[in-house]
Amino acid sequence: MKHDRLASLEVNLSEADGIRYLHLGTEWVQGSMRINAPFDIDLEYVQRMMAWLLFMPPDSVAGRHAMQLGLGAGAITKFCYKKLKMTCTAVEINPRVADVCRAWLRLPPEDERLRVVIADAASEIRQPEWLGTVDALAVDLYDHEAAAPVLDSPDFYADCRHVLTDEGCMTVNLFGRSASFERSVESIVSAFGPRAVWQFKPTREGNAVVLAQRTPTRPKRAELQARADEIEARWGLPARKWLKVFKPAQT
Repeated sequence: MKHDRLASLEVNLSEADGIRYLHLGTEWVQGSMRINAPFDIDLEYVQRMMAWLLFMPPDSVAGRHAMQLGLGAGAITKFCYKKLKMTCTAVEINPRVADVCRAWLRLPPEDERLRVVIADAASEIRQPEWLGTVDALAVDLYDHEAAAPVLDSPDFYADCRHVLTDEGCMTVNLFGRSASFERSVESIVSAFGPRAVWQFKPTREGNAVVLAQRTPTRPKRAELQARADEIEARWGLPARKWLKVFKPAQT
């Protein structure tokens, strides 16, 4: 499917066991919300998209800038806005997704800390206003069939790198361990450099999250463990479990 056709895909919802799911006209889940905890992150891979917290001093998180490319059910933007107290920008090509998130998935109204931009992510991140402004960039860009990322080239990832602050990180959802996964990692490495890239083992559902740092660091295991302990204590994310399945992509 051509990227511009994503703007007109049907958006629908389903519910089961207290969880509301977002779909783009198929059975594939594009995001979810636990109805009795709407600002928590329900899906395991989406929790892992927050692994940039391992590289950020916890006391410095509030007030930083988080950007999400591909709104989905809005879980990342809602968590960053409500729990982390960050300034948030979400870029979504399909206006219906944003409408459904506001109406049914508890996405807060826009204010001085929250902005939803209806645009093609590839062109939006080239806008001069974003250069060097983003501390946490979440990239989750799949079409209705969830076969491969819609934007996945070395040039796209280079544009992503350009929007990051010096301490900034990008996290990307790569679905499946197919040839497209290896190509995606190669594209990210070519844009960020081999020492900047970290990756998780895939979840049971097949989502493999990759993290890339604007400025590569290699914290000692004890430092990451201490940071994971603090992330769990402050925000309830399963950061200790992350460290069992998270490592540099290349040593």
